[in-house]
Amino acid sequence: MAAADELAFHEFEEASNLLAETPDAVTTSGSGQLTPQGHVAVAVDSGGSYGAEEEVEESDKTALLQEKQQPGFWTFGYYQSFFDVDTCQVLDRIKGSLLPRPGHNFVRHRLRNRPDLYGPFWICATLAFVLAVTGNLTLVLAQRRDPSIHYSPQFHKVTVAGVTIYCYVWLVPLALWGFLRWRKRVRERVGPYTFLETVCVYGYSLFVFIPTVVLWLIPVPWLQWLFGALALALSAASLVFALWPVVREDTRLVAAVLLSTVVLLHALLATGCKPLPLEPLAPPPQATSLPLNLLPPPTPRSQVT
Repeated sequence: MAAADELAFHEFEEASNLLAETPDAVTTSGSGQLTPQGHVAVAVDSGGSYGAEEEVEESDKTALLQEKQQPGFWTFGYYQSFFDVDTCQVLDRIKGSLLPRPGHNFVRHRLRNRPDLYGPFWICATLAFVLAVTGNLTLVLAQRRDPSIHYSPQFHKVTVAGVTIYCYVWLVPLALWGFLRWRKRVRERVGPYTFLETVCVYGYSLFVFIPTVVLWLIPVPWLQWLFGALALALSAASLVFALWPVVREDTRLVAAVLLSTVVLLHALLATGCKPLPLEPLAPPPQATSLPLNLLPPPTPRSQVT
């Protein structure tokens, strides 16, 4: 039968020549079985292989659909990716904020387009806690030097410091991101960072103030100002070097005003973190008694006739 002859095994001259050159070679058929040397077998697989290929294709499609289905904004899984960092990454980003270098972009070299909220969240929380603790310790140390200073625990400083710092880290980057988005419509070459990248830059830039606040416990005014100026210079330089690749494509006036505003707001925050000098309380006024000879004589009562 012709159909049976077509399905039978055939030998190919080219394969025979190749096997003649390498007689030790062994060929396999489509079913995975070894064939004798000098022969090349061509077999038609059964229909079961097509089912396996369909299963592989279906599994690939399922994997692609799972990758495309991202969690919603209101779900916990959406925010979980922003906290997916390890200790080495956080330490590397802190190091980059402490040692800013010109031409070294913090977003591209440190964040690598993967901003996180873990580092900024705990940096802000730690800074607020340290500010509250050092504020109370400053009052305690001042009272030991001068008993006229009255100390009372001020727990409200934790709330005030936390609200101030978190508002600064979220609202200022939000305003900066919105302004740069607006400037992108005016000048197409201006390309801002994402909002989370801007928040991440601001959050890590505040780490230098944590050891500075602890060093402010030293009761030497000029040394406190020196530590504050050094911390402000490092933190502001980290912000300027990170934002410069974005604003340099804009006009010089806009770039200068924008960077000056960023540094000014940062300086105001640093000044607000510095403890104020304490002054002893004024003693309460005491009542002075007049001598008896200076008292006015009593007025006589009128007599009734």
